[in-house]
Amino acid sequence: MFTGLIQSLGKLKSLGNDYFQISCTSNNSYPILQDLAIGDSVAVDGVCLTVVEVLPQGFVAVASPETLRRTTLGSFPDALVNLETSLRAGSKLGGHFVTGHVDAIGTLATSTQTANAWEMRFTAPPAANSGWQRQIAPYIVSKGSIAVNGISLTVADCDADGNWFEVAVIPHSFGETNLSYLQPGSLVNLEADILGKYVAKFLRSGSKSHPEPWEQTPTINSLGTITPEFLAEHGFI
Repeated sequence: MFTGLIQSLGKLKSLGNDYFQISCTSNNSYPILQDLAIGDSVAVDGVCLTVVEVLPQGFVAVASPETLRRTTLGSFPDALVNLETSLRAGSKLGGHFVTGHVDAIGTLATSTQTANAWEMRFTAPPAANSGWQRQIAPYIVSKGSIAVNGISLTVADCDADGNWFEVAVIPHSFGETNLSYLQPGSLVNLEADILGKYVAKFLRSGSKSHPEPWEQTPTINSLGTITPEFLAEHGFI
């Protein structure tokens, strides 16, 4: 589990056979390297990878074929990647719950600098539109959370069908992550909010057919039975 607050930048190099070397390139890499051990989890551009070898200024990790199919890892040689170590018990949760399991790939459509932020719009690449529609679009809501290359961001605007969304990135986040290196057409890893996924599943499947006495709730047979009052009663709003 991660928070989406990036700790350092690194450079990704493919070693072949699904192995990658990640070299820490920034001056603030101490949070990544301070007690890194074999078996630890590190989010690399939002992808949860397991450390298999610790290096003086980085580490080696392995990615499964499924991970390579669903993410941008390995697509760009010597890519700069965002790094975050896993959440520790008692640590501050400054972003939102990020699992490191990428749902789909997106692409940067536009990036506009304003007086106090960069307004960035993301949408689906043509080749990955079906994945976007299944895995990302249903969970995009205004003011909701989304992870872009592992960065916890708030959706500032989106269309009703979730075909695109915009985020307003503050200068600190822009300068300390690889968002500042993106150009229109650049591909990014996207992870929808895990809490939104559970809510959506609850709405689709309804409550148990035979709940325990202490779990008694109204039976849901269709989305038509869901009301704001019901959501408020059960803690969703």
